[in-house]
Amino acid sequence: MWFNRVMDLAELRSLLARHARPDMTTDIDGVLVSKVEEPYPPSPSMSGTVLALIAQGAKRIALGDRVYEYRAGQYLVASVDMPITGHFTEASPERPAMGFGLILHPATIAELLLQAAPGDLPPGGGTPSGMAVSDAPDALVDAVVRLLRLLDRPRDVAVLAPLIKREILWRLVTGEQGAVVRQLGLADSNLTHVARAVRWIRDHYTQSFRVEDVAQLSGMSVSAFYRNFQAVTAMSPIQFQKQIRLQEARLLLATHPHDVTGVGHRVGYDSPSQFSREYRRQFGAPPSEDAARLRGSTPHAAPALV
Repeated sequence: MWFNRVMDLAELRSLLARHARPDMTTDIDGVLVSKVEEPYPPSPSMSGTVLALIAQGAKRIALGDRVYEYRAGQYLVASVDMPITGHFTEASPERPAMGFGLILHPATIAELLLQAAPGDLPPGGGTPSGMAVSDAPDALVDAVVRLLRLLDRPRDVAVLAPLIKREILWRLVTGEQGAVVRQLGLADSNLTHVARAVRWIRDHYTQSFRVEDVAQLSGMSVSAFYRNFQAVTAMSPIQFQKQIRLQEARLLLATHPHDVTGVGHRVGYDSPSQFSREYRRQFGAPPSEDAARLRGSTPHAAPALV
């Protein structure tokens, strides 16, 4: 078993190195591949809803007051699209960090759950965090390797890729972090209610809101909403909105470095001093100074877990 796992990880690294593109996309829908040759400073991004499996190197992700670290042979799942800060902590040209990603779709997971036989799924309980890390079981690594092999056999992709992706999802929903993934596919789960609120806040991040109204939108009492939102995102709804505002501000400053006040207003801040204070607390420098550093580079907006 140990020998097979070592061989699977070695083949996984070879496949990732061969098929890595700058934009992380592949010819298989929903499959991402990354290769990073230097440990960039921590950068803000949205997590996406994704499975991320590391084949080489290590990565650290901060979500609110929680920190997640995962390395070769481990996977992370994110079941809600959340504002995170992350970076590879081990990467070099000689030994690049490499990872596999699979976008998770609620409808696909729901279909899988509906077809499972009674008793096939472990019992759930409580509201899981929207993010979790585990060691990747051999069966999961093997399925990922077989999926990536299809990139060398394009004729097989249309027929075999959906089958293997389905197997990977089954390994997830029945695995150690299955509760996190299963709730993504359950229409009436607490995580789904929180995800509805998360989408609303993201779509209306420039607007002030009453938590009571968003709780009603999500179909929860105010007390249950606070409790479940914190459990899933590691943030309060107001803190979540602030993270979205500051990330959007940083993206805007990359292209409008001389309009700090205007950018602050565009993302919802009425007070320039409050905007500058919160921006500095988040990114370690005031907006004007950080904007100067951003010239010539664009902050990452793609899912940052892979």
